[in-house]
Amino acid sequence: MIGACGAVGSTVALGIASLHKRLIATTGLVTELPPFQDVELVDPGSIVVGGHEVRTNTFCDTLAELHTRSDLFRPSVIHECASHLDRMQANIKAGTLCGSDATNEKLADRSGLTVERCPAEAVERLTADIVDFRRNHQLDRVVVVNVASSEPCPQEQAAHAQFAKLQEALAKPASTVLPPSSIYALAAIEARCPYVNFTPSFGVNPPAIQERAQQLGVPFMGNDGKTGETLLKSVIAPMFAMRNLSVLSWIGHNILGNRDGAALQDPQIRASKLRAKNKAISQVVNDSTTTHVSIEYAPSLDDRKVAWDFIHFEGFLGTKMSLQFTWQGCDSALAAPLIIDLVRLAAVYDQSGRGGAMRHLSCFFKDPIGVEDPNLFAQWEMLVNHVQSDVRAPAVEPA
Repeated sequence: MIGACGAVGSTVALGIASLHKRLIATTGLVTELPPFQDVELVDPGSIVVGGHEVRTNTFCDTLAELHTRSDLFRPSVIHECASHLDRMQANIKAGTLCGSDATNEKLADRSGLTVERCPAEAVERLTADIVDFRRNHQLDRVVVVNVASSEPCPQEQAAHAQFAKLQEALAKPASTVLPPSSIYALAAIEARCPYVNFTPSFGVNPPAIQERAQQLGVPFMGNDGKTGETLLKSVIAPMFAMRNLSVLSWIGHNILGNRDGAALQDPQIRASKLRAKNKAISQVVNDSTTTHVSIEYAPSLDDRKVAWDFIHFEGFLGTKMSLQFTWQGCDSALAAPLIIDLVRLAAVYDQSGRGGAMRHLSCFFKDPIGVEDPNLFAQWEMLVNHVQSDVRAPAVEPA
């Protein structure tokens, strides 16, 4: 995991350790539902965790903070998993600040961090770390998941269009052609490992990086995990479309207090997040619809998240009505099982030897690569159809 010891990454680690020790149920894991029962998915408790981090916090440090400040997780579960978490911690390497923004640089306090001479050196080092992790633990395959803090969306550059041009730009000293999320994505691809971007950051978006993934036959997917308010939007918006009700206004207000919320105080980072959050209602809005999404930072909420949405709509005979909902959730506990799902599904896809965008995983993302329909039900059907017709398709006997 990139940003392994943050709230989400640490919750993933605790979840895997708890499943390994059979301390918890599989509630929240999509891949434990009936459509996936006949698929040969890796046992989530057997997943080996490693990653990169730019902060000093360990898994246990972060989990203790989450419990103390947000009353998350039972202390007994953390205690029983402590030795397992310590073994995972030994697999965490120093990340990179190459191409980083000022907001995220302030969060980086890990000793030994260096900004490489050029991005190509960072890619080379990170690739070597991933390859070593796979070899040292004798793993069948490695899936790289970005769960680090969100980044500003970088300006488009000519080098983003073709891999040959990108290679040239990466070799230039002090180049800022790619932000860290994209450097990690390229390192994963060079290591022949599927890459999943669970954040709204640039990641694998540049066509040049996707070109390289296609060349090497590496799967990828993103962007920005769909866990709370946007999940509800992708369910409710199709209802208005199906009933031919005209949405006049859709206003959403989000409040959160964790490090993600702190990073989102940066206007550039917030802008990249808001773009993804608005996509879910695209099928029911028109030029006259008023839409607005806001994100506010309230430190007292810690890892809790509150979202309030107001939807003003018009029905038969011009009758105006409204719908309001309030979502109160725990960011990390919602995200962690989805990341385990994505790792299990990406591993199966990678095993098939195919590369490119894993579009069938669109239901997990706010801004899925290569999929325009934001309807959760359509996205879910895409995933189930893929599993039933592709993954579980019986082998054809030779004539």
